[in-house]
Amino acid sequence: MWAAVSYLFLALMLIISALNVNSVYFAIAFYWAALSLLLVSGAYFFNLAKIFRKRENGIIPFYIRWAFIPFLLAVQVYNAWSRRHDKVPPLQQVNDDLFLACRLFPSDIESMKEHGITAVLDVTCEFDGLEWSSTQENIHYLNIPVLDHSVPTRSQLNQAINWIHHQIKEERRVVVHCALGRGRSVFVMAAYLLSQNKDADVHQILAQIKETRETANLNKRQLRHLVRRHRKGELLLKNKAYLIANPVSGTKIWQQRNQQIISRLSQYYDLTVATTSSDVSGIELAKKAISTKPDVIIACGGDGTVTEVASVLVNTDCKLGIIPLGTANALAHVLMGIKSKIIPIEQACDLIIDGQATRIDTATCNNELMLLLTGIGYEQKMIEKADREAKNQSGQFAYLHGFWQALAEHEAQDYTVTLDSNEPQVINTTSLIIANAAPFTTLLAQSAGQPDHNDGLLDVNWLTPNSESKTSSLSIAELLLASTTQVSFAINSHHTNAKKVTVSAAQTISYVIDGEVKQADTLNIEVIPQSLSVITAEIE
Repeated sequence: MWAAVSYLFLALMLIISALNVNSVYFAIAFYWAALSLLLVSGAYFFNLAKIFRKRENGIIPFYIRWAFIPFLLAVQVYNAWSRRHDKVPPLQQVNDDLFLACRLFPSDIESMKEHGITAVLDVTCEFDGLEWSSTQENIHYLNIPVLDHSVPTRSQLNQAINWIHHQIKEERRVVVHCALGRGRSVFVMAAYLLSQNKDADVHQILAQIKETRETANLNKRQLRHLVRRHRKGELLLKNKAYLIANPVSGTKIWQQRNQQIISRLSQYYDLTVATTSSDVSGIELAKKAISTKPDVIIACGGDGTVTEVASVLVNTDCKLGIIPLGTANALAHVLMGIKSKIIPIEQACDLIIDGQATRIDTATCNNELMLLLTGIGYEQKMIEKADREAKNQSGQFAYLHGFWQALAEHEAQDYTVTLDSNEPQVINTTSLIIANAAPFTTLLAQSAGQPDHNDGLLDVNWLTPNSESKTSSLSIAELLLASTTQVSFAINSHHTNAKKVTVSAAQTISYVIDGEVKQADTLNIEVIPQSLSVITAEIE
């Protein structure tokens, strides 16, 4: 906080100077510097290291540099002066594989060669990283942006220690550096050493580092965070991953993006990759994968592939990662939000690298795993009509086309429904959905809002025809058709919750479970609370 206040005070002084100077050029310079410092002050107030937009490869975009030039020039000068007058060398060895350093310059490359360093972890946000490609050196580099005097987030620290560990397992020596090699880099180094020995004492580890680098010194906030995270068991290595890909999911995206996915994840995990085929299912591969005791098994495909892999992981501690490559990717949408639709691969890989997981409910329908929902009526007809050829040609529009066809063709039917231990009731409906989870785009499952996949309950939604005709009373139809048709739809939807639902009918029931069309005489659906560990957005 003192850094934020200091930069704010300097910005105000510059604004006052600009108001009192006679030269317009000096005024512009003062305002420019004040704007730069105000932005930096805001970054410190709200802990927004990403304000500099420094990328993983260490590059700060030019448009950001222009806004921050006064600040960047000032820290460059201060850093160069401090490095020149520092009482310790720029680069120092902590153990056989690890080194601490201040900001690296081309002049340090020879020293790195002498020590056999081939991996660099940069934890600054205010400097461009050294452009290793221009030096023609085979250097593995990662930037994790952290503000000076501050601490990395939990996901950043998890990413850092797993990256270091992977580099060392690949027999690379690693240097961790910040501006002066005193605070941020020491924090990350200590966190990694603590991850190697759960019984180690934080103060002993810091003393060990200080024996090598005399100036290493965490501030009170950094020390408090390191101690708390060590005590809570957050400094864990999660380095073994098994990826199961369906090469024909969606529009065969795996064939186009597999190298990008493998390259991205291989920087953090010892990655094993297997693909499904007509002879080998995701279930078989998941059983093989879990026998190797990985930290995470990644399902790379559509909702069907995710369900197959998840069926093996239910009621285990192994985490499920999801890279959505299918047409709908409904579960990914629920767990990752709208970004899973816009940048699905990038978002999913970032979350898997962060490694934060939560336990969600699952369910069974006639002893088959159900992550999302079982649907009768419109939902089943829509999925049935959106076949593989239609999805390959039209993507998600195939579902919309299928929905319109279902809306025109399907009629209400009678179903006997039993909720928990209550008396059976007969429901005449065109749409019955029993949902564990569903994105907001699955409107027929939203009678009482988006289903909660952590509440230990199933959401039961159904529509009933109005009293005048057999036409379904669909609020979705009212919303979508009001401007183009004279047909009027009355809103007549129903919702309740249950832990167990049984559905029967006089005829064989056609239904869909997580995108797969099936038939049965009776449906028995039951929730399994908190039964699957899934990587999702960071939990603070």
